[in-house]
Amino acid sequence: MAYRFLGESGLKVSEVVYGNWLTHGSQVENDTATACVRAALDAGITSFDTADVYADGVAESVLGAALRGEPRESLEIFTKVYFPVGRRGPNDTGLSRKHIREGIDGSLRRLGVDYVDLYQAHRFDHETPLEETIQAFADVVRQGKALYIGVSEWTEQELREGQELARQAGFRIVSNQPQYSMLWRVIESRVVPASRVVGISQIVWSPMAQGVLSGKYLPGQAPPAGSRATDDKGGDVMIKGYLRDEVLAAVQGLRPIADGLGITMPQLAIAWVLANDNVSAALVGATRPEQIAENVKALEVRLTPEVLIAIDHALGGPDSELIERDPARTKSPSHRLGGVR
Repeated sequence: MAYRFLGESGLKVSEVVYGNWLTHGSQVENDTATACVRAALDAGITSFDTADVYADGVAESVLGAALRGEPRESLEIFTKVYFPVGRRGPNDTGLSRKHIREGIDGSLRRLGVDYVDLYQAHRFDHETPLEETIQAFADVVRQGKALYIGVSEWTEQELREGQELARQAGFRIVSNQPQYSMLWRVIESRVVPASRVVGISQIVWSPMAQGVLSGKYLPGQAPPAGSRATDDKGGDVMIKGYLRDEVLAAVQGLRPIADGLGITMPQLAIAWVLANDNVSAALVGATRPEQIAENVKALEVRLTPEVLIAIDHALGGPDSELIERDPARTKSPSHRLGGVR
C-alpha cells in the first residue's frame, strides 16, 4: 500500500480508501460487508470512509463492528455530516452548530470509537452562516472528537472562504471529497487549482463512474443482473446518466489500453484519478471481498503521458461531449433536504 498526505496536514491516508456508500446496510449482508472490510485490511488499506446518512446510520454501525478489535491508532476513519438521519425535524439536517454537535456524537456512538480522524461537511449549507459552521467544526476539533476537518462537493469559492475562516478559528480544512473520473472532470478547471492554493487535496468518489468504467456495461445490452444499474436502493439513479450507448461504446475503447498495460479496466480507472497530483486517495467500495485485492493492484500502475493521451482519444478527444467538464456541476442543494451521495 502507498500513502499520501491529506492536504497540507501531517496525516497520511492510503491511496485507496474503502468506502461503504450503497453497500453496508443496503446492497450486501453484514457478513459480506465484514468480509470486504477484512479484505481491505489484508490488502493494506488503513483508511475507511462512511457517512451518518448512509443506510440511515446503519453503514456506520456495520463499519464500526467490522473494524472492532483493530488497533485504533492503525486506522484512519472518516465520516460526514449534513443530511438528516432518522428524524426529519427542522434542525436534523444542515451544518448548524446544533446539527454538527449532535451529528458527531451520533457518529461516534454508531462507529464505537472515541474520535474520527476526518470529519467532513457532506455538502455546503446555504442556509447556515459559514462562520457558524466553521466555529462548530473548531469546537469538534478542540473537544478531540475529530482530528481533521474536510468537506465534500464544495465549489472553488466555498473552499477559499471556508479555509480562510478555518485558519482564523485555529484549524485547517485538509480535504475535499468530490466526484471525479475519466468521464466526470468538473473539478479540474476551478476546484483543483483553488485547492492547491489553499492547501486542500481531494479524496475522490466514483473513480469508476458508478462502475461504467469497469467495462461490464455493454452498448445495446441490458445491464448485468445484480449490478448497480439494477439496484433499486439508489444505485440505479446515480448510474442512469452514463448508460447511453455512445458512452458505453467509447468506454469499450479503453479495453485495448488496459490490455496493453496488462491491467483490468477498473485498475485503469483508479490509476487515472491517482495520476492527478492533487488527489490524495480514490474511494472504492466492494460487494465481494475479491474486488478489493484486484482494485488495490491499481497502485502498481503509473500512467505515462502517452497513455493519458490515448485514454482521452478513446473517449472522444479533449473536447469530447461524453466527458462532463462544466464546473457549475459542482454544487450543493439549495435547500437542506436535498439528495444524497
